[in-house]
Amino acid sequence: MPNVSQPPGAATTQRAAMAGHEFLDHGVPGGTPEIPGLRRLIRESWQRSARLQANPDNPAAPLALDRDELEDYRRRHPLAAIMPVINRLLVQPSHDSGLLVAVGDEVGRLLWVDGDPDLQRRAESMMFVPGADWSEATVGTSAPGTALALGRGIQIAGAEHYQRAVHSWSCTAVPFHDPDSGAVLGVVDITGKASAVAPHTLSLVEATVAAAQAQLRVERLQLAASLAGRPARRRSAAPPPAVREGSLYRNSLQLLGRDQALLSLQGRTVALSARHSEILALLSTHPDGLNAEELSGLLYPGDGSTITLRAEMVRLRKILQQLHPDAVPTSRPYRLPVDVVPDSGQVLSCLQRGAHRMALKIYGGAVLPHSEAPGIITLRGRVSALLRDAILTDGSAESLLRYAELPEARNDVGVRRAALRLLPARSPKRAAVVDELERIDDELRASPATP
Repeated sequence: MPNVSQPPGAATTQRAAMAGHEFLDHGVPGGTPEIPGLRRLIRESWQRSARLQANPDNPAAPLALDRDELEDYRRRHPLAAIMPVINRLLVQPSHDSGLLVAVGDEVGRLLWVDGDPDLQRRAESMMFVPGADWSEATVGTSAPGTALALGRGIQIAGAEHYQRAVHSWSCTAVPFHDPDSGAVLGVVDITGKASAVAPHTLSLVEATVAAAQAQLRVERLQLAASLAGRPARRRSAAPPPAVREGSLYRNSLQLLGRDQALLSLQGRTVALSARHSEILALLSTHPDGLNAEELSGLLYPGDGSTITLRAEMVRLRKILQQLHPDAVPTSRPYRLPVDVVPDSGQVLSCLQRGAHRMALKIYGGAVLPHSEAPGIITLRGRVSALLRDAILTDGSAESLLRYAELPEARNDVGVRRAALRLLPARSPKRAAVVDELERIDDELRASPATP
């Protein structure tokens, strides 16, 4: 059995990790149980990394956000609210301690990297910089990406990293959870040499994250109290200035890859019923509003019932009234009085700017995949088709292979053939693509509907 009692930086642990990389070279992903000292979480992470086709010989992480995208994205990200706490408790002390502090989003993209200036310059060689993608799917095992994959704090030292270019570094990372909903908002990481995985480092990062979560909760309560104390006023067609101009909290609607949407308003998040998910999805994509007949037609297959719709709207208004009074939909027409950004809209916006890699990162699956509402079927097909077209037209081999992992691309022959055309002749990934094409062919031949 692997020896899990040794700390990650111990000599025996590092020797086991180096031995594990020999198995990687011979096509045995993740090492084997016969390697004493290889931690189980490392072996399992390597196995995930191999399945996700991360390359251990890549010299650096890819840049997922360019400068303009990064500035706009992190200005609006919920973690912007807790950066003063991170700066005070981690960043300022790290300037003289030979450490870097990084804060990333929920999919592993680094948003802020600060700390020891000399170490920052050295970290640039492996692209440990703001905007870089350090998810497990991209760079394999690392503290930021693996902490997000596992949902808990971890320490990764030296050769335990999947990428060999990172073997001279060690890191500790802890996910940051929304204090209200529990959803993962991002990750806080300390990177450096041996001190980055000292026993007390994990406790330090966990305590900092707990303090930042408490601060975020306090700010939300203060904001709610100030809103509750405002005098009643006539609703305006324009959203409140704090919402329109971008506040610490973003009004968002998560539709991709889920049947029950998550609605976030001013830092508070609620899971919606399937029908209310459809209604808000349609209203968020029609900012000028829809009358009862239009919304009913988009919502119900066949002849829509405006009476049924009105009953659903009454229930939805009660939920939104409790969540945020300024977000209660108006009627005649039905319209959202605040800007609510659906993640499907973010994907379309990225595609319009030509940022197909970022669109693919955001895309977590089809829009409300089991919805039979006519308007949702149209939106789902549009987002899916435009993303596929963009990846086929401008995507790299890596983007095509990542797209091929989506459920809707399970039998997409065109995407896999396009990846084969772009992959180098000696790429080890070609065999897996050929195997997938043979699987699709076999399944089609076995299908009774196939002549």
